[in-house]
Amino acid sequence: MTSWYEVIIYWSAEDAAFVAEVPELAGCMAHGGTRAEALRNAEEAIDLWLDTAKEFGDPIPEPKGRRLMFA
Repeated sequence: MTSWYEVIIYWSAEDAAFVAEVPELAGCMAHGGTRAEALRNAEEAIDLWLDTAKEFGDPIPEPKGRRLMFA
């Protein structure tokens, strides 16, 4: 599944990997050896995050559908 949640990908020298964070889903992140792999892993992490939230009845934020703004 391809989600509509924003994914931010960056290189982490400390981890020697690309890290993909999903800011709208608390704690949802993944990594990979390439940007593409990190994105694929993030999509899987999003699916797992949503499944877990549904299982426990936790609220699921609607995707903003636009670029997040950081101050």
